[in-house]
Amino acid sequence: MPTTEPSIPCPDVVSLDAILPEEPLLMMGAGPVPIPAAVAKANAIVINHLGATMSKVIGQVKEMARYVFQTRSKWVLGVAGPGSAAMEMAISNLAWSGTRVLSIKNGFFSARMAEMAKRCGAHVAMLDVADGAVASLADVERALARERPEIVTIVQGETSNTVWNHQLKEIAALARAAGALVVVDAVCTLSTMPLEMDAWGIDAVITGGQKGLSSIPGVSLIAFSDAAWERMKTRAQPNAHWCLDASLAENFWHNAGYHYTAPVSGVLALHEALRLVCAETLEKRFARHLKCSLALQAGVSAMGLALFAPEPCRLNSVVGISTPAGLSPADVCGHISSQHQVEISGSFGLPIVRIGQMGEQCREHNLFRTLHALGRTMVELGARVDLPAGVAALEQSLSENARGR
Repeated sequence: MPTTEPSIPCPDVVSLDAILPEEPLLMMGAGPVPIPAAVAKANAIVINHLGATMSKVIGQVKEMARYVFQTRSKWVLGVAGPGSAAMEMAISNLAWSGTRVLSIKNGFFSARMAEMAKRCGAHVAMLDVADGAVASLADVERALARERPEIVTIVQGETSNTVWNHQLKEIAALARAAGALVVVDAVCTLSTMPLEMDAWGIDAVITGGQKGLSSIPGVSLIAFSDAAWERMKTRAQPNAHWCLDASLAENFWHNAGYHYTAPVSGVLALHEALRLVCAETLEKRFARHLKCSLALQAGVSAMGLALFAPEPCRLNSVVGISTPAGLSPADVCGHISSQHQVEISGSFGLPIVRIGQMGEQCREHNLFRTLHALGRTMVELGARVDLPAGVAALEQSLSENARGR
């Protein structure tokens, strides 16, 4: 047969070695985070997604996830996608045309849940919370009485503005008393601070692998309560999503059958990440995260920079820092990355930079390197900071916590 040249020419590209920086960046932003060696090793393995080995792996992933979610519910599933895919799985399985949803909105990601519910055809009411604040219990109670929702959505830690909804337990109790199911985004908080799905009466919890769990991006976890699962299984309208239909996902995650080709390497990585959480224990992990975050906050403040969120509702897993006058978040993030090989995050239009304290980020050597890089960046960009005072405050906070003040 005659051969012809393809109409689209072959591109001339370079290898990743020529694209990536010579010195790997220290990932200290709002995610993804550094991953342990055991997780990286597992992510390089490919096995049969329907074999006996995978079935055993899945069983252990669910068992460990129940510990991390603090639930005895059977209905734990993985999601081949980011935390937002797990969020969409929760929303699209529990809400459909005409469903009454109350979304407690105090930032970018809580608004995303409301948008997803609207796209499912739900009737969505918003409880808008002032910037830098959390919803009051009185406001929640009034909104529940007014809207009579079937579903309430809330974010435990609003990554976008670093606000912590510290009354989640009480809000969930109010919602349950009003007959609503509660959906919680715990993408940046699961395994970094307490969340007790069963004890707090939560019906769906979603998280991403690439934050507190220190796994790879793109493979996530979700847990449904029995009540949520019953609502999903008895719905009259079929889910418009095929990959995110929990009733179909059950076939793989609970019946060792076929749904689609699972991201086996990512599931193996998630297994190792969960195993490391269990080996550390939640109690010790929570203490490590709190110790490191408070030390970082002390160092930033002593340096002369302002923490963005008010202390009563300040999120520990992602720390927001107001940028000095005359500097943009892009200025700071670009400089600290190119000159100091430390990656931090801006936000969604806010005048802040964000430093993560999730999983492997919460190591003392990472704190000293990051705080020094932040201080040097500020000095080099012309901002007035006291870097020695910041480093001293960081050391003092870590030492005091080590002694058990």
